[in-house]
This record gives sequence, C-alpha cells and structure tokens, in this order.
Amino acid sequence: MDRPVAQIEPVPRVSIQAFCESPDIAAVVAAAISDRRMAKAHVKQNMGGAAAALEAYKSAPTPNVVVLEAPASRDALLAQLEELAEYCDAGTKVVVLGKLNDIVLYRQLMTRGVSEYLVAPFGVVDFIQAISQLFAVPGAKPLGRVIAVVGAKGGVGASTVAHNLAWSLASVTEMATIIADFDLAFGTAGLDYNQDPPQGVAEAVFAPDRVDAVLVERLLSKCGEKLSLLAAPATLDRVLDFSEASFDSLLDAMRASTPWIVVDVPHLWSGWARRILVFADEVIVVASPDLANLRNTKNLIDNMKGARLNDAPSRLVLNGVGMLKRPEIASAEFAKAVETDPTAIISHDAKLFGAAANNGQMIAEIEPNGKTAQVFVDLASTLAGRAEARKPRRGVLEPLMARLGRRKK
Repeated sequence: MDRPVAQIEPVPRVSIQAFCESPDIAAVVAAAISDRRMAKAHVKQNMGGAAAALEAYKSAPTPNVVVLEAPASRDALLAQLEELAEYCDAGTKVVVLGKLNDIVLYRQLMTRGVSEYLVAPFGVVDFIQAISQLFAVPGAKPLGRVIAVVGAKGGVGASTVAHNLAWSLASVTEMATIIADFDLAFGTAGLDYNQDPPQGVAEAVFAPDRVDAVLVERLLSKCGEKLSLLAAPATLDRVLDFSEASFDSLLDAMRASTPWIVVDVPHLWSGWARRILVFADEVIVVASPDLANLRNTKNLIDNMKGARLNDAPSRLVLNGVGMLKRPEIASAEFAKAVETDPTAIISHDAKLFGAAANNGQMIAEIEPNGKTAQVFVDLASTLAGRAEARKPRRGVLEPLMARLGRRKK
C-alpha cells in the first residue's frame, strides 16, 4: 500500500446518518464507519436512498450530517432535495454520493445547500476526507502527527529509538516536537535527556478533565529549541491501571498545539496501549533480529494491519544488528517473514549507546556525523516526507554473521 500524502483529521463527535441504494457504495460507507478517524462520530447506515431519508425525517430530527446516495435521475435527485429541505434542521450538512460527473449538477446541488458532492467510484479514504473537511475550521492550524513507537519485546531499545527519533525530527523539520514517555512506572526519557521535571504525563492522565493546551504547555520540559519532553514519573507509589481512553484527551491536546508528537509506548498489551497504536498516524515497531522478536513483530504488524485497514502499514526498525558472537536472523529473512521491509537498520554499538545513556545525551550529540546518527536523521526525514527513503544501512557485522551461519549449516 502506498503511504498517504495528505493527513485526514479525525471526524469530531457528531451524528451522521447515511442512506445508500447500491451495494458498492454501501460497502464503502460501511468500511469508513469502522475507520479510526470516524471513531468519535455516531454513524448509522441505512438503505433506501433519499426516499428512505424523507420518510425518516418526517417524524424525527435530522442529524449533524445526512449522506444520500443519488438516484439515477438528476430531476428525481433535485426534487428529493427540495422536499428534504422542508424537514432538515438548521445546521444539518448534506453530502450527496452520485455517479454523474457533471459541473452543472454540482452547481445546482451547491445552490440548494448541499455541502459536498462525491462522484463514484470513490474509496473509503475519499469518503472519510469529505466528511472530515465538513468540520474543518478555515485558517486553523493542521493537527499534529502522532508517531507511536513500541518494542516487539522488552529490552530491544524502543525507548532509545523513540528518544533519538524525536531529537532528529525536531532538527530535520525545525518544527516543535514533543517526546511523550507513556511508560509511567519505568520510563527512561527523563534520564536519556538528562531532565528531572517535577511534573509530567501523570498529572494529565490522572486528571483528564483538566487537560488543555495550557496544562500541556506547563507540564513540558524543554530539551532543545524545538524539542520538549513530557516525562514519566518513573515511580511505583501507585498501581497504574488505566481505562482504554485514558490518554485520549492528552493526545488531542498535544495534536492541537504541536506538529510532531513521538509517543514512547511501553511493551505491554492493554486496551489503552493498543488504542494508542491504532489511533496513531504512524506506528513504528522496534525489534532485535531473533526468533522471539520475529514472532512478536509479525503479531503486532498483523494486528495493526487488521485494525488500520485504511492506513499505511506499520514501519519496522531493526535495532542492535550485528552483535558480536550472537546468532541472529539476517535482516532480509526477518523482513520476508514479517512481510515488511525495515525502514531503518541500526547496528549494535554498545560503547556508543552506553555512553549516550550514561551521559543523558542523544546519539547526535556524541557523534553528530556518525553513521548511527545519520540513520535517525534518515528515519526522521522519511517520516516527514523530506527525502526519499534510503535503503536501510546493514549492520557492519551482518555480512560476516550471515557467512558464519551458512558455514554452520
């Protein structure tokens, strides 16, 4: 699947009723209803087209949005719209789904107050975008993009990847970036950035009704000119059991104010962790090249593929490749097994990463012109659409390990 260029903002909490006639358009609408960007909206799908809508609204109020599949006859459509106007409440938006690509008809529909006219054939994403744009505020800043980074297994360095990626995104795009550490009990972002903020993500998660842009700004700790940290408390003074939607208001507030949000998602499988992955704009799975990681990566990617049918597939980052004396699965074989080519391959370098962790620095601060720092720059550039994705660098010891593996066979 090609990665989408344009970002579609989530549809707000509105009521939508769709009246379809043909099975093909009904299937598109049904698929759109289950998309993550329509999750907040209350959508009901009906058959019968405009005639069914007229019958329904003679005795019931109209929702925020009425979606009508047009009949074959232009005159019949215009007549039905004229009649429907008598029953439509003020503020109701009407979207017409038709098969006539006719500018005259389009103008006639607009003069009758129709908000959008979609010409078939159109896809699920086209339909969602049309609904989303109905509620776009003219001149408003586009919502920020959420990049969720998760490890396929504990200890694979997903947090390190997330922290260095956020640093590189802020540098490459020169836009405000937030690194949010959602591992509240054991998060390491504060250590990696050499920060010890008195407040952080816990204050927002435990008081979701108070979350807004002002609160988020107060909780952030500056790590650079364009980079801010939302740190985890990393304490065990309370049990951290969250409901599925606990992080929603926090993510919404960050997206409304900041172009880039990198979320360090802990390695666990709970309702709220899965929800963050499903609703993120990009998902990055970090894995080491061994069998357990391969199994978990395959499970994660397949699960996300099923939950994000209209989104780009999850990205794969192979970390710690080429560790001396450690048997590992070659990158090409790993990619083939999980059916995903790695966007980045990071070579094992215990000295470099150990120094960075102990000093509270990023890789780019220790070796700004090194190969590993460039891997993070390339990854950030790919996510930002600033450059063509380069072929991932192989670990320096990977060819040797592959040859040794063949000899053992």
